[in-house]
Amino acid sequence: MPMDAYQKLARHLDSLPGGYPPTKSGVEQRILRRLFNQDEALLAVKVTLIPEQAKVIARRAAITPDEAGRRLDEMARKGLIFRYEHQGAAYYMAAQYVIGIWEYHVNDLDPELIADMNEYIPTLFDMRAWQAAPQLRTIPVGRSLSAEHQVMDYERAEEIVKRQKKLLVAPCICRREHKLKGQGCDKPEETCLVFGMGVDYYENNGLGRRIDVDQALAILKQADKAGLVLQPSNSQKVINICCCCGDCCHVLKSMKRHPRPADLVASPFIARLETDKCTGCGVCVKRCQMEALGMEGEKAVLAAHRCIGCGLCVGTCPGKALALARKPPERQPRVPKNVVEGALRLGRARGKIKPHTLALAALKSKLDRLLAGAR
Repeated sequence: MPMDAYQKLARHLDSLPGGYPPTKSGVEQRILRRLFNQDEALLAVKVTLIPEQAKVIARRAAITPDEAGRRLDEMARKGLIFRYEHQGAAYYMAAQYVIGIWEYHVNDLDPELIADMNEYIPTLFDMRAWQAAPQLRTIPVGRSLSAEHQVMDYERAEEIVKRQKKLLVAPCICRREHKLKGQGCDKPEETCLVFGMGVDYYENNGLGRRIDVDQALAILKQADKAGLVLQPSNSQKVINICCCCGDCCHVLKSMKRHPRPADLVASPFIARLETDKCTGCGVCVKRCQMEALGMEGEKAVLAAHRCIGCGLCVGTCPGKALALARKPPERQPRVPKNVVEGALRLGRARGKIKPHTLALAALKSKLDRLLAGAR
């Protein structure tokens, strides 16, 4: 039996690094039917990770360049593909489902879409692929780092922000969808920081608002106060920082369910506890998002195998009993140069991209040039 438009689109999305695996229930098909009409699904299959102008995609889709441009612009406005302008020309790229299409629908969530997404998450979140090539990594909150720490700029949130020319803040889709379900937490919602080439797309689609460096730094302080984990894109050239909580973030919730979250997270640090300095206040237990800290009698205890190195416990410890230590070299995560390298690593981890092909080299070259011009 020939595949319909949505089956083709599901297969196309699954071929991308982030994946879109099939399920027995077909929930992934229901999601696509909610988001795409049939014509959009058929055209989306013709859009690849290589940024291309409408006339190029038009040839593959057997339609006129004008029709392609009109339809692609509309799909970009609906959060179904990614659009970017470079040197006066519009380029279009496939959007992965996560991180991508799902986040682009933060303003038009409904109970049915949320229910389908929550059913799909256990299949969508591939723990083995995430461990091999995570899309996000964890970095410490600023006040958990001391002058003695040797820290790369891409490991320090404040330095990441200060290097940006374009910044935007958007609502956290995880906390918003939990709030719509009457669940979750009361932590601030407008905390997701977007940089570089994503800023124009988010702003044009009404997904966030432009901010300056000082405003972004204030958001980082607010995130620390609220006990949010900082998760930037897994790259040295960062394109976003998510400020996440263990109540709502699907990445953190999945890690929390794992018996050893420390083995999953891409983090260069881990907490260390000096029990004799502990005052027994219990603040660290409340701030820890991974249940790595608990109380035994009047002293805190640390389960290091659950620590993700976020540093939330360190800055608020009155006895200075907690500190961050850099992991040994063999446990240091290798951070990709940029999101292109990170995506290709994820694709290889999922068996969707074969290394050392001409197509792979062309894709990396084009995306590298696009990223270089987007700062």
